[in-house]
Amino acid sequence: MPSGRASNVSEPAAEVDVAVVGAGAAGIGAARRLIGAGLSVAVLEARGRIGGRAYTVPLRGHPVDLGAHWLHNGPINPLVRLGRARGERLRQAPGERHLIIHGRAATRAERDSSSRAFALSDAAIARAMKGPDRPAASVLPPMGPFGRRVVATEGLVSGRPFDEVSLHDVPDMAYGDNFFIHGGLGAYVSRLGADLPIRLRTPVRAVDWSGQGVRLDTEAGVLRARAVILTVPMLVLQREDVRFTPDLPVPVREAIHGFTQGVYEHVVLHWPDAPFRGPDRLAGLLGEREEPPGLLTRVDDTPFHLFELDLPTASRFDNRDPDAPGRYARAVLAAHFGHRALSRLSVCRSTAWRHDPWSRASWAVVPPGLVSIRDRLKEPVDGRIWFAGEALSRAQWGTVGGAWEEGDRAAKEIASRFA
Repeated sequence: MPSGRASNVSEPAAEVDVAVVGAGAAGIGAARRLIGAGLSVAVLEARGRIGGRAYTVPLRGHPVDLGAHWLHNGPINPLVRLGRARGERLRQAPGERHLIIHGRAATRAERDSSSRAFALSDAAIARAMKGPDRPAASVLPPMGPFGRRVVATEGLVSGRPFDEVSLHDVPDMAYGDNFFIHGGLGAYVSRLGADLPIRLRTPVRAVDWSGQGVRLDTEAGVLRARAVILTVPMLVLQREDVRFTPDLPVPVREAIHGFTQGVYEHVVLHWPDAPFRGPDRLAGLLGEREEPPGLLTRVDDTPFHLFELDLPTASRFDNRDPDAPGRYARAVLAAHFGHRALSRLSVCRSTAWRHDPWSRASWAVVPPGLVSIRDRLKEPVDGRIWFAGEALSRAQWGTVGGAWEEGDRAAKEIASRFA
C-alpha cells in the first residue's frame, strides 16, 4: 500500500484548541509539537493520505519517492536530527557525480573545468548577497564551457529559470550535507504522522474569524478552534478556494500572492543495466542537443533512476498525454547512450505536482525583490491565524525540512500563548 494512507490515524474532535489545515510535513510537525504541549488538536487534510508532497509508493518491490526525496542541509535539518534520534536509516548523499559527455565519461580536465564553473557561480553569488536583491542570474560571471550546465542546474534546484529567482533566495548547492532515508522520505513523514488526530478527505472551504476563536467550514462539517495553522501551499491559497471572513489583511494577501510556482518534476525510470555505478549519484549528460538538467542514478542502490524536469522542460508537456514525459526521457537518453543501451529501460511514473489541485507547484519561489514576504506571513493574524510551510522557511525553503521547521515554529508560538 502506498505510504501516507494513514489508516491508523485517530478521528479529531469537533472543537479543539488548535486546528491544523494540511497533513504534510508542516502540519504533522505542528500537530506533534502542540500535542506535546498538552493542547487538543485536529488536523484536516484534503487528500486521502498524509504526507503532502512527500509521497512514497512501491514500484516493483521497491519504495520510490514521487515527490520530495532529499533531506537537504543535514546540519540544520530538523528531520535529519529527528531521524537519527529515532534510529532511522539515513545515508549521506555522495559528493562524487557522474559527468558524461557525448556518451563517454568525462576526462579529468573536463571534470575539473566543470567543478571550477560551479565554484565561480558559488563565489559570485556569495559576494553579491551582501548587496541589494536582484535576479540571481544577473550576478553570474563567465564560467567557460560548462556555464550553461551551471545555469541549468541552478534553475532546476530553484524551481524557476535562474533569472526569475531572488539573489537572496538561492538554494544551497552543498550536496555533501544532504541525506536520503531508507524506505523513502514520504514513508518517513507518514510514520511521523501515525496516530495523530487527522481527518482525511476534508478540504477546508472557509475560515471565519469574525467572532471569538475560528470556525472552519469543511465538507465534513464545522470545526471550532481557538486558533488555526494553515499549512496549505501558497499556490493553492492564491486560488482563494479557502474563503476568509473577514478578509485577510491586505499585506497578508499581497504576501500570499507574491510567490510564484516552483516546478521540479521527475520521470521514474527502471533501468537495470544503466551505465552508472554507485548508489544515489547525480549525473550530468552533456554534448547532445537535449541536456537534462538533472538525473539521480541508482536510487538506494536499486535499478531506479529519477530523470528530473525543470520548469521550461516540464512545460512542454502541458496539455499533452501523460506518457509524453517518459517518451522524452527515453529519447534524450537514447541520444546520449544509443538505443541499444535502453533495451531494458522502462518508464514507471511521471510526476505533475504543478497540476495537482492540492499543490499547484513543487514548492513556492520568491521572485527578486520580494524576500520580505516570508517574514510578513510569519506574523499571526489577530493572534488566531498562523501560516506555516516550506514557503516561509528562509534557509530551507522548498524542502520537507523547511516545512517541518515552520510548522514547529508556529506551534511553539501558539503553545507559548495557550498552554
